[in-house]
Amino acid sequence: MKKRFQKVVVLALVGIMTMSVFSGCGKKNPTENPGTTTAPTKAGEATETPDNTVAGIEGWTPFSEKVSITVPVYDRSKEGYPAVDDNYWTKWIQKEFGDKYNVDVDFVAIPRGDVMTKYSMLIAAEQTPTILMEYDYPKVAQWANDGAMQVIDLEKFKQVAPNYYQKMVDNNQLDYTKINGEDYFVLSERPYYNTPFSHVRFVRKDWLDKVGKEVPQNYQEYTEAIDAIIAAGLTDQPPVDLSLPTAAYVPNFGFRNFPVDEKEWAMHSSLGTASLSWEPTYKLLKRQNAEYNKGYFSKEYDLDANVADSSQAKTDFINGKLFTFAGYMSASVDWLTAFYEKNPGAELAIASVTAPVEPGVVDVPGIRADNPFGMIVGFSSLATEDQLKAAWMYMEWMSQEDVLFTLENGVEGVTYTLDENGLPKMDDTYRGEEMLNHNNNIDMTCIVHATKQLGTIEDTIKALTPQGLPQDFYQAFLDNYKSMEENKKYAYSDPVFSVPVDAESEYSAALFSLYQEYSVQLTKCKPEEFDALYEKLSKQYLDAGYQEIIDERLEAYEAGNTTKLILSE
Repeated sequence: MKKRFQKVVVLALVGIMTMSVFSGCGKKNPTENPGTTTAPTKAGEATETPDNTVAGIEGWTPFSEKVSITVPVYDRSKEGYPAVDDNYWTKWIQKEFGDKYNVDVDFVAIPRGDVMTKYSMLIAAEQTPTILMEYDYPKVAQWANDGAMQVIDLEKFKQVAPNYYQKMVDNNQLDYTKINGEDYFVLSERPYYNTPFSHVRFVRKDWLDKVGKEVPQNYQEYTEAIDAIIAAGLTDQPPVDLSLPTAAYVPNFGFRNFPVDEKEWAMHSSLGTASLSWEPTYKLLKRQNAEYNKGYFSKEYDLDANVADSSQAKTDFINGKLFTFAGYMSASVDWLTAFYEKNPGAELAIASVTAPVEPGVVDVPGIRADNPFGMIVGFSSLATEDQLKAAWMYMEWMSQEDVLFTLENGVEGVTYTLDENGLPKMDDTYRGEEMLNHNNNIDMTCIVHATKQLGTIEDTIKALTPQGLPQDFYQAFLDNYKSMEENKKYAYSDPVFSVPVDAESEYSAALFSLYQEYSVQLTKCKPEEFDALYEKLSKQYLDAGYQEIIDERLEAYEAGNTTKLILSE
């Protein structure tokens, strides 16, 4: 019998959508095994801790003995960027927070493309970071399930971090903190979660002009444009990006009936298991097959895996070979900067939200709403009471507006200047010591919120608009957001289960491997062979465990152990 994970009762989304003047300080002296939570004392055996008779920062006093905490930070291996675990800003945090409260704050680099392996190694070595955090619920649930996290007292958390806690209340997140009826998690904020505007797809406007086309507003216009680009020989390779799937999520929201059948939604809508045998995935793959056979994609696309923001498709776009590419926006987007350097005189536009619409196939521009939270944050089961409290203090301290402003903008006159409205304008060319890391240090500040915010949505978009480019995308970026806002009635996320789906834990990894294999076969086969091959592979997929998963999910739904489908207003 295959081993099953220990049953857990989950009440959270099963899933997943980035001002003060100061000076730097020197690198802190290393300590033996710094920040690693190896539990020198038990969780109830604390040294003198900050006074908590007054809630929040006003009640804090320095620890009487040095407390070490370890904080994870994604390592995206971006060329030209500082080391994520040792840079000006890690030292600034130590100086401004750690030294003030006698806390040694150490950062541990987590490879963005291999999160689970790195965490598994740290946990196995009993070097679990004090803070464990991820955007994907199945990952943090596994850590809790495996005993790597401890149960927390939210009343104590509220006493130490009242502002952070109140944000959770304001954002209706308290229902997502529990496993087996006990609190394990706190959650960061995700602004505008049902209008995920920060991920933007660009198209070659100059190519469209050359073939006499406008930016496509529907699928017919899109295919006519791609066909014309190929016929005109504007590139010497297939013009559209496609990579081997690297996650179980299948982007089939637009291919679903709207409104989606709630029972089908409960059975198939999941970030944890690819839904090969569901009709919307059939439609998606059939379109993909047609496009492949028309020469839209590289015949070797399956050799390219878009991991940690690095892929052949990204390189090809930079080199002027592709019509379209997408990514997350910030004041500095390296691949956009590189694109314009390589292609002087080129012109880009933002793709339309409605471009995939094709009657009978994609009837509405369906949008997968992000989770109504950002990072899911838990705490090491090896952490002492002092380490736990220091971690909570760190989170509350970082949630202050002036701290966030500094971490996400830097030093005035060095990394940014203030515009006529008093908003920061980033200098994306700066490469000195105070340089910010990926996406305005978001991999640090994500413990507070998933996206940099400044005042109104217009202010936020202005702050996230790439700077230093030949084109100003602010208005196009804002128009793209408004289009998403108009279409957010088609946005929804995945179901919430209050019982475990054991089959998903048992089969999802093997099924993902099969999905990678089968989706490639279905994309590359001849169009006339598609339906028969899909029927064959779909049955094999069901027999390999997917049938057991959807049966168990349906049983939970019919027993009232899932949320109901909620559509955006």
